[in-house]
Amino acid sequence: MNNLVITIDNYQKQQLQAQYANYQLPNNNPYVEAFFKVDGVSITLYQSGKLMFQGEKAGSLAQNWGYQEKEPPRPQTQSQQVPMIGTDEVGNGSYFGGLAVVASFVTTSDHAFLKSLGVDDSKRLTDQKICQIAPVLKEKITHQALLLTPKKYNEVIEKGYNAVSVKVALHNQAIFLLLQKGVQPQEIVIDAFTSKKNYNRYLAQESNHFLNPVTLEEKAEGKYLAVAVSSIIARAMFLENLAQLGQTVGRKLPSGAGKQSDHVARDILSQFGMAGLEQTAKLHFANTQKAQALLSHRK
Repeated sequence: MNNLVITIDNYQKQQLQAQYANYQLPNNNPYVEAFFKVDGVSITLYQSGKLMFQGEKAGSLAQNWGYQEKEPPRPQTQSQQVPMIGTDEVGNGSYFGGLAVVASFVTTSDHAFLKSLGVDDSKRLTDQKICQIAPVLKEKITHQALLLTPKKYNEVIEKGYNAVSVKVALHNQAIFLLLQKGVQPQEIVIDAFTSKKNYNRYLAQESNHFLNPVTLEEKAEGKYLAVAVSSIIARAMFLENLAQLGQTVGRKLPSGAGKQSDHVARDILSQFGMAGLEQTAKLHFANTQKAQALLSHRK
């Protein structure tokens, strides 16, 4: 029997309970928020946000809520020696700030230049280093950058997108627009954020398509220079947007979704109301409810 566990946010909780309302069964476990039986799969939603799938078809149902099946790794040298488009996104896990997605086209002739700059996965670089080399990369490397502001992000979530499908749309659009510039990659690699099956399911809902095959690979930003370039440019875009949004509300906005974000969100709510959060934060994160609770306790 397959046993899969993932973590979902409050928005996904609401979607899950609405979608499976007719399949809900009683459960006496005090830590369980809801229990469902769908197509022979037991689905347990815990108060903590953990979501457990049990059954032979657990994988197929879990993919609908962000579960990623691991794809077999490919030899690094295979793709490092060909012209490649690599994409990455930054901001998905941060309550404040937008969602930046970048697609970059890198050829073998770019490798020496990129390594001389110290190009690496953005998670391994300081923000100071990222802001230093990102402008050089933007000038020298053909790329396509997209930034979904918090306001726009909240709007598309309201229209029916979720945390996974919005990234599918942005990655696909960035690649599509980059291909329109005339680049000719032999491979396209996306830093994986969902399974290929799930990606293709959401992709079918998008209007812009291209014939080039796409590979989703975990931790690709640490394997391929094309993805690393995108991760750096995207991180710089995210940081710039975060700083600009902070100026509009007169506060330094933290990255991430920890307790600090709850308290900053509370202060923004107190001064600007929900309109302030709509402009600066991704409202479906649990931080919104936590900030509202903190504000009510203060009163």
